[in-house]
Amino acid sequence: MNPETRQKLMGVSTATLCTALYKRGLRQQFIQDVRPLNAGLPNMVGPAFTLRYMPAREDLNPISVFEDRGHPQRKAVEECPPGAVFVIDSRKDPRAASAGGILVSRLMKRGVAGVVTDGGFRDSPEIAKLSIPAYHNRPSAPTNLTLHQAIAINEPIGCGDTPVFPGDIVVGDAEGVIVIPAGIADAIADEAVQMTVFEDYVQEKVLEGRSILGLYPPTDPGTKDDFAAWRKACGR
Repeated sequence: MNPETRQKLMGVSTATLCTALYKRGLRQQFIQDVRPLNAGLPNMVGPAFTLRYMPAREDLNPISVFEDRGHPQRKAVEECPPGAVFVIDSRKDPRAASAGGILVSRLMKRGVAGVVTDGGFRDSPEIAKLSIPAYHNRPSAPTNLTLHQAIAINEPIGCGDTPVFPGDIVVGDAEGVIVIPAGIADAIADEAVQMTVFEDYVQEKVLEGRSILGLYPPTDPGTKDDFAAWRKACGR
């Protein structure tokens, strides 16, 4: 992805991005029921690389399938590009793990930007100590084989009711994860940076005791002039 766009998205919130996308009619880009395991890390930003699970069929999904080097879960972990975000469609079912601490550690060592599942991770306390952003629904102790069967790598998926296409730009912060269609990522990043500057100005004025009426949104005639003066003074 564009390095400048990546840098801009590192400094904006998923809430602000939601608003920018909503202005364009996109209402389902925030992945539902997905939470950070390590909320103190910087923003997660990168293009999506996907893995899809389907309901497991026992005769095709014994534990011995992991011995196959071409197993989709293992293959995807080794093929996810550095700088990408590994996004897993686990059918919104956290009863069995999408992955565990060893696989997430491998993604981290390979330089992957983060990992997201609408299911759950096993070894979540260990994953929470790693320096890779990781998002899931809730902890899952059993192996994924008990319920899930890895079936497709880097194809369009649904994650937490959000459509995710390979190459879409995925952003995560301490609140959650949002997916930006690749074709508008540069424009959304530019707009979100400008929105963030204005929201910082509004927050400062509200904490000084100013009413939100006429300020947010800036409908009072003087608000935009005040904002421009504040921005010049702050060098923003």
